[in-house]
Amino acid sequence: MKHTLIALASLAVAAFGSTAHAQATQGVTKDSITVGTIQDLSGPLAGFGKQIRDGMLLRVEEINEQGGIDGRKLVLKVEDSGYDPKRAVLAAQKLVNQDKIFAMLGHIGTAGNVASFPVLFSKNVISFFPVTAAREMYEPLHRLKYSFAATYYDQIRQRTPQLVKEKNAHKVCAIYQDDEFGLEVLRGGEAGLKTIGMEYAEKTSFKRGATDFSSQVAKMKAAGCDFVVLGTLIRETIGTIGEARKTGFNPTFLGSSGAYTELIHKLGGKAMDGLYATMTVQQPYLDDASQPIRFWASKYKTKFGEDPAVFSVYGYMLVDVFGQVLHKAGANLSTDSFVKAMDSFTSEPDIFGMPSMSFSPTKHLGSNASRLSQIQDGRWKVVADYIDD
Repeated sequence: MKHTLIALASLAVAAFGSTAHAQATQGVTKDSITVGTIQDLSGPLAGFGKQIRDGMLLRVEEINEQGGIDGRKLVLKVEDSGYDPKRAVLAAQKLVNQDKIFAMLGHIGTAGNVASFPVLFSKNVISFFPVTAAREMYEPLHRLKYSFAATYYDQIRQRTPQLVKEKNAHKVCAIYQDDEFGLEVLRGGEAGLKTIGMEYAEKTSFKRGATDFSSQVAKMKAAGCDFVVLGTLIRETIGTIGEARKTGFNPTFLGSSGAYTELIHKLGGKAMDGLYATMTVQQPYLDDASQPIRFWASKYKTKFGEDPAVFSVYGYMLVDVFGQVLHKAGANLSTDSFVKAMDSFTSEPDIFGMPSMSFSPTKHLGSNASRLSQIQDGRWKVVADYIDD
């Protein structure tokens, strides 16, 4: 009898321990997996943020219609940061501490991500594919940080010297947003120019949210710049180039993937023709897209009432990859099982032309390959294929 009681007690402890372990994985129940995202839905990047959110929602809906992941439905909680790092921290605190998310997916913006990492990591919450190409999204190596995007630094480092030589430019300038994003672009250009024995002739910056770029443009024009590296996003790109055209200042403009959006030529008009930008996924113009993309775009438009764009693709893609990793992690989902699955994951080519991604315990950036596009006659055209060095 004594041995029987001891055995029963041991089983009870084991069962309790197993239950406690399951409960310890925040955001995971037998029926659901709760994840969160922070987007700019009201600030200067609202055009991007709404597209990312809608792309994510479409893929979440598809996964749930197909039965979820091992019988669990995905629940996506969305918060608005207005592209303000302080609001991003508050949003992260709500998602982590109140909504109890398992992972943060596709959080937009460099500064907001960096500011909110401590909130996530203190509760063992994964940062999965933030929509920013800053190196801080995967460096320094952290078991909970995973990034997919070719870095702003390397995009500009690779392309600047090539394009400077192609255009026979003599004076290279930079205008950049005075934060982590803009500085990454600035430094990438500096590193690229160094390889051809050049440096910036002029550098000028602006604060996040600025709308007037006349003084910065005047400064670069006075310096005689014939090539400008743009550490700018949507309205800053349009504002800078628009002001330049008005004053007869027409250098070669090169932006990062942060400036690669159909909103540039839709909102900026003919003045945007000639702009170069680095990119990964191609803008899905539906009149020249493949049949699978047209089918996907039709579903997107039916649900949201507008055509998808490249940031819609980012949102859709990152949820799709997240779902693949969840399947690989198995039914006994935990943060540890997800990390183990992620650290041996390789993606398959998709319909959108993304390069294949691979991860390991020491490699948390999926791919560093990027292409070069130019706005020609009011739409983006790929002018140089992927490079990754």
